[in-house]
Amino acid sequence: MLWLAVLFLVPFYVVLAIAFGTTDPIFRDPIPVWNPLNWDTSQFQYIFSHIFGADGFFGPPMLRTLLYIGGASLVCLTVAYPVAYFVARFGGRRRGVLLALLIAPFWVSYMMRMLAWVNLLEEDGWVNRFLKAVGLIQAPVSWLSGMPSTVVLGLVYGYVPYMILPLFASLDRIDQNLIEAARDLGASRVETFRRVILPLSKQAILASVLLVSLPMFGDYFTNDLLSGSPRTSMFGNLINDAIGTPGQVSEGAALVVILMVLLIPFMCYYAISTSRASREAG
Repeated sequence: MLWLAVLFLVPFYVVLAIAFGTTDPIFRDPIPVWNPLNWDTSQFQYIFSHIFGADGFFGPPMLRTLLYIGGASLVCLTVAYPVAYFVARFGGRRRGVLLALLIAPFWVSYMMRMLAWVNLLEEDGWVNRFLKAVGLIQAPVSWLSGMPSTVVLGLVYGYVPYMILPLFASLDRIDQNLIEAARDLGASRVETFRRVILPLSKQAILASVLLVSLPMFGDYFTNDLLSGSPRTSMFGNLINDAIGTPGQVSEGAALVVILMVLLIPFMCYYAISTSRASREAG
């Protein structure tokens, strides 16, 4: 509890004090207000008034964030589950080597991995060269000029290892006797997967999706490197731009609070479903 208080509650209260605080009229520095009785809600009123309507410049990035993260999480699950299933069920003596290869991307910084994609996706990069060589395109595609697919690709590449590892841990713990019992009772491989393996890995799927999607909500670096266009800006870009602009730090703190409020229901759903699953297993 002390660890959580020092590393979460205290910093979060500082964010609240800045979000509900004021701004110095001369130097444009944020002035935190520590007493909740004196909190000012003007920053939140400004944000909410600019989400919808003709002046709703906060709304499109929020909607894009949901769409991008939904698509990226789905692609991550489509890639990660078969990989984790193969390593857990058929890895055998090569399991250690396969896990090392899965963890290897963590040894390279996120920025360097994204910069590698920048080089690959340039107009004269290897991606355009390959597509042109096989006849799929006639002219180079501007992948880095504000294409949503490029941002989603970057999110998938950056976060898919975080999904593979928890899925592998769950699939590896499934009792082999349950699978063999299903096969002995006449179930095919598909039925065994659908009736035994998939239900037993449901909690791991939920946990892995949350594990990759929650950091994506605050991600701004991927979009900055692979697009840099306002057409693909996300919630994290709103926060980063506000904090980096003099006089708008309080607005950035308010956006952080709004983002956390939006994510709380997902975390509560995970906690409730996990607790329910534990009671049913017990």
